[in-house]
Amino acid sequence: MHFRPLHDRVLVRRLDAEQKTAGGIIIPDTAKEKPQQGEIVAAGPGARNEQGQLVQLDVKPGDHVLFAKWSGTEVKIDGEEFLIMKESDLLGVVDKAGAVKKAA
Repeated sequence: MHFRPLHDRVLVRRLDAEQKTAGGIIIPDTAKEKPQQGEIVAAGPGARNEQGQLVQLDVKPGDHVLFAKWSGTEVKIDGEEFLIMKESDLLGVVDKAGAVKKAA
């Protein structure tokens, strides 16, 4: 199935959380918190401003992003869990090395 978000919404796949603490203790599944980092899978075309012009999103598929703990709506597409949220719910973009990119 192909999914295309509308307006300024994005489809996010959560990235896996760490299995161990920094001290090497393995965390059981029941004690893990859901990760607050994900990858953009699909993005809508953007929102319209007050003049009716299309304002494109700052994120694109493949970007790794941070989001608030309770952001988005959980959905299941083809048996896989995703989050749908507005671009404004995203906190920032993370580069592949793990450092947060500065806003332009």
